Amino acid sequence: MKILVIEDDTTTRNYIAKGFTEQGHSVDTAEDGQQGLLLGLEKRYDLITLDRMLPGLDGMKVLASLRASDITTPVLILSAIGDVDERVRGLRQGGDDYMTKPFAFAELLARADLLMARGQREPEMTSTLSVDDLELNLITRDVHRSGRTIDLQPREFLLLRYLMEHAGQVVTRTLLFEEVWHYHFDPGTNVIDVHIARLRRKLEAEHESRLLHTVRGVGYTLKAS
Repeated sequence: MKILVIEDDTTTRNYIAKGFTEQGHSVDTAEDGQQGLLLGLEKRYDLITLDRMLPGLDGMKVLASLRASDITTPVLILSAIGDVDERVRGLRQGGDDYMTKPFAFAELLARADLLMARGQREPEMTSTLSVDDLELNLITRDVHRSGRTIDLQPREFLLLRYLMEHAGQVVTRTLLFEEVWHYHFDPGTNVIDVHIARLRRKLEAEHESRLLHTVRGVGYTLKAS
């Protein structure tokens, strides 16, 4: 499993990461809220452990931003604040579990395993993706909007498919380079901007409402206006 550990205390962060790594998991770490949020939006994880009190961007704000971007990854909140009101707030904000510090790693691991098992549900098999009045057939590779056929080049089709598979989520440029172009580096070109502009023109050729939105400084999202 792939796990993101967001924790500002170096000792605690290394302790958690080491424990999960020893269990065979792949672990990324972040030492502040801003870094953690960017990683959470950029990559796909099976679990996020989230410190409540973080510098820069508070843990609850990180959680709220993830959920607002339709990131459904299980989140286990870790906090020195253990009163009932705070625990309830964390769960209502979108947290899946809440543990107070100090904690035993054995209990953390047990709770993490449970949350990750819940997240491993078999996805529904479908041949069609749809967002508002836009439809994409994965088998025939046909794309339609409001009954009209949209002719896409192969890379445009892959780009649209990825955006539709993550509809409502903010997809970063880095993720698009990796998943659509299979680059593991920034080639330093405007290739994404060019393809996004072409795709947007084709999706809105008949003056339809905007579906493909730019999130300035972050990436793009496909959703109904």
